[in-house]
Amino acid sequence: MNKLAFIFPGQGSQYVGMGKDLVHNYPIAREVFEEASEALGFSLEKYCFDGTMEELSQTEITQPAILTVSVAAFKVITNETDLVPSLVAGHSLGEYSALVSAGVISLADAVRLVHKRGRFMQEAVEQNVGAMAAVYGMDKEIVREVCLSASKDGHEVVISSYNSPEQVVISGHRLAVEQAGASLTGMGAKVIPLRVSAPFHCALMASAGERMRKELEGQVFGSFTYPVISNVTGRPYDRSDEIVQNLTDQITLPVLWSESMKYAVEHGISSVIELGPQTVLRNLMKQNAPDIHACSFGESKDLKAVQEVIAKQQTAEPDKLLFIIRCLAIAVCTRNTNWDNEAYTKGVIEPYRKVQHMLEELESSGGQPTMEQMREALTMLQSVFTTKGTEKEEQQERFEQIQRETRTWELFPQLAEGILEAEPVVL
Repeated sequence: MNKLAFIFPGQGSQYVGMGKDLVHNYPIAREVFEEASEALGFSLEKYCFDGTMEELSQTEITQPAILTVSVAAFKVITNETDLVPSLVAGHSLGEYSALVSAGVISLADAVRLVHKRGRFMQEAVEQNVGAMAAVYGMDKEIVREVCLSASKDGHEVVISSYNSPEQVVISGHRLAVEQAGASLTGMGAKVIPLRVSAPFHCALMASAGERMRKELEGQVFGSFTYPVISNVTGRPYDRSDEIVQNLTDQITLPVLWSESMKYAVEHGISSVIELGPQTVLRNLMKQNAPDIHACSFGESKDLKAVQEVIAKQQTAEPDKLLFIIRCLAIAVCTRNTNWDNEAYTKGVIEPYRKVQHMLEELESSGGQPTMEQMREALTMLQSVFTTKGTEKEEQQERFEQIQRETRTWELFPQLAEGILEAEPVVL
């Protein structure tokens, strides 16, 4: 099964000139930059195209800048090709880019949020108090034990990111990070101090997390167009109401990137495209899942590398199990306007639970859904739409979305015309 994932980079992937090629060659990328700059009240092009690395590396500038370049790359890819991901994920800051791509947060809201996120993280710790370092070639359990031993006298160091089986990142008080780094080096690990303005993803960021929670609690979130993997769980969000807690926890808890990529592999992802500056995550895929075809897209010349992914997706078989999964996910995320408890139970809860039980049995047995089971999932979703009072236009958009993501146009050709009652094609 040829499933595709989009992944988005985090802080550290910035460079002067990023996004310039996209803006020069694609009007839609320029529109992204213009929208982001207007939302922020200052020009991101100034920092990304003409600024210095020192200016661009200020955390409160870096974060909205990387997010904007990543979203611009996403817009170009989806505008220039027919590629539709089965899931998306982003590393740390990149999770916000993933949420924008899935339609959960608007670009304008996202850049404002991460601009504040960067400032809150910068202000959480005085300069030179904290530090971070990448550790290569050492078992994570050993790194964890060394961090525990180095954490004393009020100084703490922890693993802040599980990037791959070969690489973790440690973060905390500078003295503890340096001591842990020296110990790990003596044990044969390669330790590289990172040039960062604050120690991310550790307890020193607690005040930034609380400030960010207040910002997130005032945010309106949309429905998920496709699954987004959370950094703190290594699994997709189940509900929109998890977003505030997960993005708050993300600031102080480690990034489970290796676990996230393991989930992607276990759920059939065979191709990955990194959208944004640099190729950090693409390179990590070689360690996390060497059999996955990974490429990156951050400049127009990178489109050539995407052609192989396009070819794979064009020859992919319909994903029948994902069809059931997406029907359930959209049923959950669709906004409700009907508060009649009896009608809601009969029109939403009961049919949803029936299809959910069916999916659990399929996943347990490893079987593929029959056409009758797929039709039952569609009927459930139609019942949910009707009961919740979903507009016809949104219903049609959601049905078309499911067909794009699961490549099931030929199985239910009439669905594209909004005719749910028609018999499915049996292939």
